[in-house]
Amino acid sequence: MTVPTPTRRDDTVDILHGVAVADPYRWLEDGESPEVQDWVAAQNAATRQALDALPDRGAWHERLVALMDLPVVQAAALAGPTGAIVLLERQPGEQQARLTVRPLDDPSAEPVVVCDPARQAADAAAAIDWFEVSNDGALVAYGVSEGGTEDSVLHIARTADGSDLGVAIAHARACSVAWDPDSEGFHYTRYPEGDQYHRTVHHHRLGAPADGRADPVVWAEHPVPDAWPSVSASPGGRWLLVTVGVGWSRADVHLLDRDSGEWRTLVAGEDVNAQFAFIGDLALIGVTTHAAPRGRIVRIDLTAELPAGPAEWPTLVAEREVVTGAPGVAGRGFYTVASEAGVDRLEYWGRDGSGPQIVPLPPSVSVVGVDTPGHPAPGHALDDRAIAIVAGFGEPPGVWRVEPAAAVRVHPELDRRLVPDLAVEHVEYPSRDGTPIGMFVIRRADTDPGPDTPTILNGYGGFAISESPVWSPLIGAWCAAGGQYAIAQLRGGFEHGEDWHHAGWRGNKQNVFDDFAAAGDWLVAEGRTARARLAVAGGSNGGLLVGATVTQRPDLCAAAWCAVPLLDMVRFPEFLIARLWTHEYGDPADPEAFAWLHAYSPYHRVVDGTRYPAILLTTAEGDTRVDPCHARKMAARLQAATDSPVLLHQEGRAGHGQGKPVGKRADEYADVLAFLAWQLSQ
Repeated sequence: MTVPTPTRRDDTVDILHGVAVADPYRWLEDGESPEVQDWVAAQNAATRQALDALPDRGAWHERLVALMDLPVVQAAALAGPTGAIVLLERQPGEQQARLTVRPLDDPSAEPVVVCDPARQAADAAAAIDWFEVSNDGALVAYGVSEGGTEDSVLHIARTADGSDLGVAIAHARACSVAWDPDSEGFHYTRYPEGDQYHRTVHHHRLGAPADGRADPVVWAEHPVPDAWPSVSASPGGRWLLVTVGVGWSRADVHLLDRDSGEWRTLVAGEDVNAQFAFIGDLALIGVTTHAAPRGRIVRIDLTAELPAGPAEWPTLVAEREVVTGAPGVAGRGFYTVASEAGVDRLEYWGRDGSGPQIVPLPPSVSVVGVDTPGHPAPGHALDDRAIAIVAGFGEPPGVWRVEPAAAVRVHPELDRRLVPDLAVEHVEYPSRDGTPIGMFVIRRADTDPGPDTPTILNGYGGFAISESPVWSPLIGAWCAAGGQYAIAQLRGGFEHGEDWHHAGWRGNKQNVFDDFAAAGDWLVAEGRTARARLAVAGGSNGGLLVGATVTQRPDLCAAAWCAVPLLDMVRFPEFLIARLWTHEYGDPADPEAFAWLHAYSPYHRVVDGTRYPAILLTTAEGDTRVDPCHARKMAARLQAATDSPVLLHQEGRAGHGQGKPVGKRADEYADVLAFLAWQLSQ
């Protein structure tokens, strides 16, 4: 295998909290430097030469394209009383998901196309990031970004014919929108130009300057610069709710009475999460982790004096299983998503807390999203129907029309002959400290796993994100070829609530790495694979997981895929939006946090002369979340330290993953599966 010329190594050393910290490849942080760009080009060329020479890469690509060509729905919303649904959907042959409008009673009818982003860029690298439908269903706000940057521009279109209203508001990344009842205006979030933080809430009236520069600021009281406000409004328009995320375990909640202009605070400054929905203009119903790490459902009367704090929020449904997301108000009750070990269940409750009724969905699925009609306007009948996006390992996500006692998939039609017949197990294994950890193990139904079965072990373990059944062409392709895919439900996630999250964050982060290594050890000890047939894989925070695993346990496996990774834990807050994550990991400027971050920082744990697993690092120049310098520095450090294959690919015109067109995803996944199959066949 051809390797690039050895990378220049500098003698940069920082003294941090009394500790000498070497950083020999700091010069690779500057992605605009011609020297760094030449270095990336050489790395990409060596990687392409190695991967393009693999004889089965073409077969992997063909199998992946076939699975990616299956129709999927990424998000859906009811279009008010119009009898239509607005969909972010991708049909066969399309490079990106389109924003469409279809009749709910005939979703196979020809859609109104509101936006087809792939037509806006020659390489199809433009994507719709988010959308929000007005209360009457007549208008939809949506965001489009290019090159994977997720730096959305907000647009408004009519749902009846897709015509654009000419609004174009920049810097609306991951925008939150709350429409006014008359659909003539909306509250929304955006960032100051050139600022990765200080996200603010504004109000726009249609007919005002289209770029939003004149829109008044409604909220800008940041408890910390990286606070993350989102907005929702009551159906009658009296109340505006601003929920301010501070890290992943705290939400400050503020309520504006638009009639009086008075702000009230429901909770602030406490390590409490809360998500609310309105029941008309009369009450709030929500889920909170206050005194309930798995979540309790509460109701707050807006016609009376507000409770002094979360300890006084009246409990409607006591803590049971993990509850995710705000309730969805529909008819005389509300829908909630309950989760047990990462498997979702959709429930319907009465407004008095009676119930629940279990909506009959297939087993072993995740409910990706639920949209309900909400509290009806005066004169409109109560409606307990809703739509949900449901997905599983063997089922691409689609729209289900649900009622408390019935559910049916309505779009798109699914030809199950095209989907691999998968067997899914949920097992438990002990971690290093004896804690039982759950894990999904997926294979083709007729595969009998043994020591010769090539296996990919995946995990995440952070930010209160649960590992749930999900449709993945990569998993489908790997299993269809006779491989086995395992997903460990590590501490740091939300599979068992906020306590589970806290058991894997900040100073407890080592638990996550121990959980992951124990998963690989268990698969080998149970005879389901062997170390020479085992690979580990993860992206973003999961890329950190892979980096920590290969540096702490180089004996665990034979190969690794480390995608869009975070790897220099000493300098990570210096780049892009990474100060958002100091709540999760700790801030290296703090001596105590520095000690645990430096102890596991993968870039700093590489030891010369170690036989590391073969590793493929993938990143992208347009990533606005995790700076690609992490992957560059780690690749250089590993290449200097080991004789094992270490390949780096930095994609152009792509980002953290959002908005990557099908063609680029198929190319990347073909590289990954060909690389892992090559290494696991040694």
